[in-house]
Amino acid sequence: MADVVQYRLERMTDELDDLERRGLFSRPEIAEIVRRRRDFEYRLKRPSPLKQDFLAYINYEKQLDALRNLRKRAIIGELIKEEQAQEENEGVDEHKKKKEKKKSKKWKKSISDIAGVLRILDIYRMATVRYKADLDLWFKYLEFCREKRHGRMKQVLAQAIRYHPKVPGLWIYAAAWEFDQNLNVAAARALMQSGLRTCSSSEDLWIEYLRMELTYLNKLKARKIALGEDVKLLQRNNSDADQWKEENKDLFMPLNEEQGSNAQEGSLDKGEELFLQQGALVLQTIYHGAIEANPSSLSLRQRFLEILDTVDLAHYDELKVEVMEDLKKDFSHDENYWDWIARLQIGDISELKDSERSKILSKPDRVVQVYEEAVNVLPTAKMFSLYAKFWLDVLVSDGEDSTSALSNAVVNDQDFVSSIIKIYEKAESRGCLTADLACQYVSFYLQIGRLDEAKNLAKKLCNSKLPDSANLWILRTSIEIKWFTNKSSAISKDDLHSVFEFLKDVLTRLSISEAEYLWLMALKVFSNNKGFFEKLVKFLMLALGKAGGTDSGTSVSSAVVNWVLQREGIQQAREMYKRFLALPHPSLKFFRYCIELEQNLIFVGDNIHILCVRKLYESALGIYPENRELWRDYYLLEKKVGTSESVNAVYWRARKTLKDTLMIVNTDL
Repeated sequence: MADVVQYRLERMTDELDDLERRGLFSRPEIAEIVRRRRDFEYRLKRPSPLKQDFLAYINYEKQLDALRNLRKRAIIGELIKEEQAQEENEGVDEHKKKKEKKKSKKWKKSISDIAGVLRILDIYRMATVRYKADLDLWFKYLEFCREKRHGRMKQVLAQAIRYHPKVPGLWIYAAAWEFDQNLNVAAARALMQSGLRTCSSSEDLWIEYLRMELTYLNKLKARKIALGEDVKLLQRNNSDADQWKEENKDLFMPLNEEQGSNAQEGSLDKGEELFLQQGALVLQTIYHGAIEANPSSLSLRQRFLEILDTVDLAHYDELKVEVMEDLKKDFSHDENYWDWIARLQIGDISELKDSERSKILSKPDRVVQVYEEAVNVLPTAKMFSLYAKFWLDVLVSDGEDSTSALSNAVVNDQDFVSSIIKIYEKAESRGCLTADLACQYVSFYLQIGRLDEAKNLAKKLCNSKLPDSANLWILRTSIEIKWFTNKSSAISKDDLHSVFEFLKDVLTRLSISEAEYLWLMALKVFSNNKGFFEKLVKFLMLALGKAGGTDSGTSVSSAVVNWVLQREGIQQAREMYKRFLALPHPSLKFFRYCIELEQNLIFVGDNIHILCVRKLYESALGIYPENRELWRDYYLLEKKVGTSESVNAVYWRARKTLKDTLMIVNTDL
């Protein structure tokens, strides 16, 4: 290892001598550079170097090269100032001054100017050899080659694609570099086509291939404009060609293509219609290849249609009709297709202004027609949900409070509200009302402020169509409680009894895990009434006993203990959690809650809390003796507050139970 590191350091001698000779770094600085590089080289020569070792070395070399470049510019600037001052003093003539100034600016390249980049490339090469599967590392390597415009770019791209042929992003990156940087359209096209053969299911690859071909046609048109001929570009709504030419000078470039490309350039003389036909042919060919490779992708066809709407092509109407017919034939069974078609009638809803929203509400015929056809062809819960959501999106803009907006709709547009309700009613009549859609139905009544109607609807759905829906029962319970609260400022004892009986009935239907939120709501409602609260606790214990020690009821039982602690103190809270722990097989999560509760009070100075924590640990370990974390926490507690005898006792018990000392060793470390 040492010989290899020494050899690599000796190869840096010429570079370091050049840095010192040019005054870029002093001798102590060069000694520090050698020391740092030696450390990095030894780290890379370990049996298993880390990825971070390579990245740290690369980062150091990048900073060092940036500092070298900065000092180089400073030195050149000083030389220019000195020469200018000398020329002014000597009165050199203008021609000779320009000649000398040009000569002084010249900084002849030497080994130190290129050694830094070569070293970084070498480190990247070693890193990618070691971590071939790390895509992020490959892309960093490629970006560095692109930024430095180094000739190794093609070689690195070939290596990355060879190791990761199934990654579409690499094919796109390689083709983009050939197209934009290397100006080799034929190579870019070949890379894209190879990528499509390997990753035919990649939507991004198909779309980028189409964009590249259309961009290439625009560049050919730009070249024709540069030759003085009037040709419209593929983009729609273009301004004058001369103005476009002035704004896009970078597109007028020499193209080094094959004979096929030359034939395309020669065909420019046939007129601009040929370009439109070529664009249409390109889009049609790529479109058919894409849908053949991805017949079930709706998003791919949507993206093709978006591109089609932004370019000016021959036979545009025929192409669009073909795409739309294919979409309807292949995706009429998909709810997202119908939703997209309906929304397509008015564009992006989020960008609509208030005046445009009102126009849509007043003339919804086109959208309604699509959605009505959709629910007839595909009468599903998802389709009805998307139908209702569309109108809610139209009414409520982003960032607007939905409740206030819907309340205003009740006042300003009763027809709109009735239309939404009819959607839900139609879903109910066709048997498409699932639990989620039913919750949306009831919630809509709540949002528009019709509490009584929401209460009656929830009651009807819970008792008839969806008696097993936990979410609907929870929603109904919250409505019932809200209804009792709104009825009078102070709830009477009879009302409290009615609410309690209703909650008891609902909680009996649902498991602890399903009704966790409902239990917390019930505890909050009856927190100020000790009699009902105690009844609720007894009922909770029965439910936990049936659940059999699962973690699902921990949050509820913890909330009960916490409420008792705040109202009646630690002694009553201790009695309460003992009642829960007396149930069959209490959960480990609740044990940990009780232990944490007592541990937080240990440092007050009362020894009774230490005794309680020990009892809790002993009880927990009696039920969960194989839990390593529990033994470890018990051991740490004894190390903090116990004696050496108690610490050793826990240690040997843990060793006997767990059959090893790994837990104790890890704790000591």
